Amino acid sequence: MIRAPRAVPAWLAHPFRWQRLPVPWAAVARGALCAGPLLGAGIATGHPAPGVLTGLGSMLAGVNDRPGTRRTGIVHIGLPALASALGMLIGASLQALGAGWWVVPALFAVGFVSGAGSVAGPVRSNAGMQMLATTVLGAGMPLPGAPWAKALYVLAGCLWLLLLRLVVRSPRPAGGALSGERAAVATVFDALSGALAAAGGPDAVAARRRLTAALDRADEALRLRRLTGRLLRRTVTPQELLLAERFAAATALCEASVALLWEARPLPARVAESPRRFADALRTGQPPGRLSAPETSTPARGAFDQALLDAAVAFARREPTTTQGAAAAAEPGPVPAVREALRALGGRSRPGRGLFGPAGRDYGLRVAVCIAASAAVALLLRADHWYWLPATATFLVKPDLGPLFSRTVNRFAGTLAGVLVFAGAGELLTGSWWPALVAGAGGALLPFATRHFALQTVAITLMVLSFVYAGGARQAATERIVDTSIACAIVLVVGHLPRLADPRRRVGQRVTSALRATERFLRHVLEAEPGADTTERRALRRAAYRALGEARAAAETAAAELLAARDRNPDWLTVVSAAERIVDAATACAVRLDHGAHRPSLEEAERLCRALAAMADALEDPRRRRDTPVPDGDLRPVPDCATLTDVAAELEHIRGYAGTG
Repeated sequence: MIRAPRAVPAWLAHPFRWQRLPVPWAAVARGALCAGPLLGAGIATGHPAPGVLTGLGSMLAGVNDRPGTRRTGIVHIGLPALASALGMLIGASLQALGAGWWVVPALFAVGFVSGAGSVAGPVRSNAGMQMLATTVLGAGMPLPGAPWAKALYVLAGCLWLLLLRLVVRSPRPAGGALSGERAAVATVFDALSGALAAAGGPDAVAARRRLTAALDRADEALRLRRLTGRLLRRTVTPQELLLAERFAAATALCEASVALLWEARPLPARVAESPRRFADALRTGQPPGRLSAPETSTPARGAFDQALLDAAVAFARREPTTTQGAAAAAEPGPVPAVREALRALGGRSRPGRGLFGPAGRDYGLRVAVCIAASAAVALLLRADHWYWLPATATFLVKPDLGPLFSRTVNRFAGTLAGVLVFAGAGELLTGSWWPALVAGAGGALLPFATRHFALQTVAITLMVLSFVYAGGARQAATERIVDTSIACAIVLVVGHLPRLADPRRRVGQRVTSALRATERFLRHVLEAEPGADTTERRALRRAAYRALGEARAAAETAAAELLAARDRNPDWLTVVSAAERIVDAATACAVRLDHGAHRPSLEEAERLCRALAAMADALEDPRRRRDTPVPDGDLRPVPDCATLTDVAAELEHIRGYAGTG
């Protein structure tokens, strides 16, 4: 496949990308009630330091205040809150001990842990970043108080926003309890309807990925609800069991729909409308109404209609088929639930993804070197207010947060704009209270600003400058521009060192994990006995899609990096796209096999699985490329099975673009 030439390189176009998202009005209200009022309370009582620290904690928590259920909000805000308090305790202790230049190796160690934690998943990554940021601020900001008191103030600010998250939220839908979880499952049906409507059109691939993301969010919401019940030893309610059964019906309907999507033919509007009726039923508590008439023109359409009928039966029930006692007996105790909760926070464990695995070491070293270098330069330039430079580097250098060049450009532009707005506010407003007003405006802007990093930087800059001004540094605004420029230069130089910027080490591991998850799913589909339970198959399919989603995010970031050696690396995005089509084709194959299609021989199944495993081995270790090439015969079409012929064709694409042949 020949790519059309691009007028603008990806690394240059990425800083101008803007996400189109709905305005989270409830989060905007929470942001306005956090940092500004807390800082204002500190100023009004004559104790600005507690106001600064609690406002800082609420600001960091506001960065993680994203859409989701109350339980996902507790997880996504709560763990980084604990990490922020720990970082403040470490940093304030360094300041109290008068660490001086010893702060550089201390920040190197904290930076390594923060960067290495990036491989464990987004929640732990955010926790590591905020722990590093509060360590820097605690070591540098000249605020009075004991280290433990500063840590508690930061934690109190985080908990204040968490409390607002539970109180100030969007109106509950008319359907009753479990509003957040029901909304997540309803989004799955909406995304499925969109994918079916886009089948055979130019938006089919994007709609298919939105469906995968919706399934991931719903699965996370229900899993956290279940884990909370285990931890509290709470009896499972009939409403929870009913919702779990309806989500299972949604999963089965999505699997059957993949076979229709694989055929890539436009579908009648009534087919796409049926899942939308289930979404409305979840939101309103009313019956779904009339669904599309069944049709058996193809095995895929027959499987879809059967899954649609099963979903209608699940929605017609008013009592769950699983009894509460049986469900409670099947749940493990609180200790296994804690272990599963910790795994859920960071994603499933995979080889090489540990804190001291290859990717973790590279991530950790990149962050540690940047932070230590920034701190050393800042201490050389000035003894006071040195913390801004390494704090800026903290929010730039994390490799899982986006392309480095794009973040650097947007960070500088956002800081410059924030400083100018803050200086203008200082000229227009008078009195001692105006920093609290600016901090409140920044807090209200923060949830909306998640659509672009420069806008998010503006909001954070306004809030931090308000804290610094209230803490006594009245002339610090101009220094921030100079410090930000130096930090951006350090991050660009250190972040693009050959070893620290090698996409094969940062992206290849995720792509390899995705290919192995794809191979496990394909093997299960081809080797499972006829009529076997589909629970394990669906779990393997979800694991494969989840791993592919992580690999795609990493590949898209790598594709937009400013790297001179990019041409020597495989085309990661093409490899991931081919693997996604393999999972879709294998799912379509599974649906056809369930309805009596020709079953491939064990030799044919092993041939395809062995070829996919060999490609994963070659990507994992480039030295195996020439030692273990994939024979051409392994990729020949499978007779009498169009889906597996597609699998063989996508394997050929992977081999060509990854250079594993």
